[in-house]
Amino acid sequence: MELIDQHTKKIMEGCKDRARDMGLRFQDETLEYIVTNRDLLELSPKVMIPTLYDYWVHDVEVLKEKGKYELYPGNPYETVINTRPAISFYNDNNPDWLNVMIFYHVIGHIDFFQNNLFFRHTWDYDFTGQALSDKRLIARLRAEKGRWVDYVIEFSRGIDNLVGYYDELSAFHLPPATSESKRLDFYFDVFLQSEKKLNTTEYVKEIERYNECLREYGDMGEKTFFGEVEIKYPEFDAVFKKSLEKKSEHRRDLLQYLMEHSDFLNKEENKWMKSVMQVVRKTSLFFQPQIRTKIMNEGWASYWHETLFMNDDRIRGHEVDFARINAGVTSMPRVGLNPYALGMRLFYYLEELGDKGKYSFEFRKVLDEHQREQFDAEAGKGKELIFKVRENFSDFLFINTLADQDFVTKNNLFVVGQRLNEQKMVWEYYVRSRKAEDYRRMLLDALYHPPYIEVNTKKNLGKTLYLVHNFEEKPLVKEFVANTMMGIEYLWGWPVQLETSEVMSISPPKGPQEEYKEPEVKWQRVVYIMENKKLTRKII
Repeated sequence: MELIDQHTKKIMEGCKDRARDMGLRFQDETLEYIVTNRDLLELSPKVMIPTLYDYWVHDVEVLKEKGKYELYPGNPYETVINTRPAISFYNDNNPDWLNVMIFYHVIGHIDFFQNNLFFRHTWDYDFTGQALSDKRLIARLRAEKGRWVDYVIEFSRGIDNLVGYYDELSAFHLPPATSESKRLDFYFDVFLQSEKKLNTTEYVKEIERYNECLREYGDMGEKTFFGEVEIKYPEFDAVFKKSLEKKSEHRRDLLQYLMEHSDFLNKEENKWMKSVMQVVRKTSLFFQPQIRTKIMNEGWASYWHETLFMNDDRIRGHEVDFARINAGVTSMPRVGLNPYALGMRLFYYLEELGDKGKYSFEFRKVLDEHQREQFDAEAGKGKELIFKVRENFSDFLFINTLADQDFVTKNNLFVVGQRLNEQKMVWEYYVRSRKAEDYRRMLLDALYHPPYIEVNTKKNLGKTLYLVHNFEEKPLVKEFVANTMMGIEYLWGWPVQLETSEVMSISPPKGPQEEYKEPEVKWQRVVYIMENKKLTRKII
């Protein structure tokens, strides 16, 4: 592995200049390395971080990828790491025109990493340096503690999807707290909802009254508003002051709770385990935004490599070569999901909405299909709109907002069903639905959505740790429950209980498969109990 030569670096710097002219924003310093195809295979399974701590699963994945490469040699184009400075890796046999395309794709990724708000906690974080320090720490502990280090890593990784990512992220976006802002937050978030239990209509009227006070009285608006509140609710001030006396308890995710409250981990001879757990937790937090923005991230990079490449005079004569490679990357499959293709088309669609003024209430009020097709307010705000979405959205918001019926119809998208042909005894695929609602649900079901599990301190009886799964109609994977809870029991040092929901019954679907409707599912709450490495289950 070595740095790219000066000729190739000059190409990269030219790509950066053209990208900035189009509005992309990123730090100037970047590092580019040349590696072989086999080197790229080793980087990818280790989640693209060559300095990441070693773990047996990584080794298994590397061996698996090498075996696949022997049978089906491929050409992975690039790997880019979100760190400071950004680091990217390229094949050692790329021609210049292909490097131009790949550099634009990488610059798109870097721009996304450094401007999307879901990556806010990584903006000033040199992860490769931190990962190298963590790797050395774990190597030293392995020399002292042996295989127990890998046990702690494995048990911690079993729950590293439960880290408090949004809690961590929210700390970067909180405005400076003042006594007035606390008072206002308490009034609308707690007092009206929990104390007075206002219905939606009354609650909205109260918000409008607050806004009206601000419009009419300016800087004195909030004081005027609370003057009226004291007349309407004379007990408010006393309730608010009482709430300030309560010590606010910062919510801890499961890994943090174990590190702080486990008697086993806080024994002098076991405190080294907390260092390992902290490494696993930090690594998980770093990768959370990448998992939650994969479609947007790849779509944004694909949008820009296509847009910038076709306007670059350095690639004249290679348009056909580009078209062949680009089609392989961004073609939309009829069955399955290609994040590059879907994300890129959503950005193109969003740009069209902005240019024609279709991203507006006026357009949404138009119901006639022909009028919707012909609608063009010539707003010319497409580029401005895609940059705003790039900054503020995650995959969930991106899909939920843009994958509407017009997008589905325009791209001829559909949900695929599967049925058994009893005459030929083969499985057949068929178009189950062309409705945007069904297509959007299929996409949302495919997104990363870890379970929300928290510690219920009120139900912690004796030394038992009581976990509650806040159910969102996505059951836990039963095959993982036993091993995961055994790991938690080891780290906690005492029995563990987990309350969750499981399927009690499923009503059979009615009607032919072509008119398939989701079967009705009835759920029941159950508790899993792990004690002395034995798992039991009981219905609540």
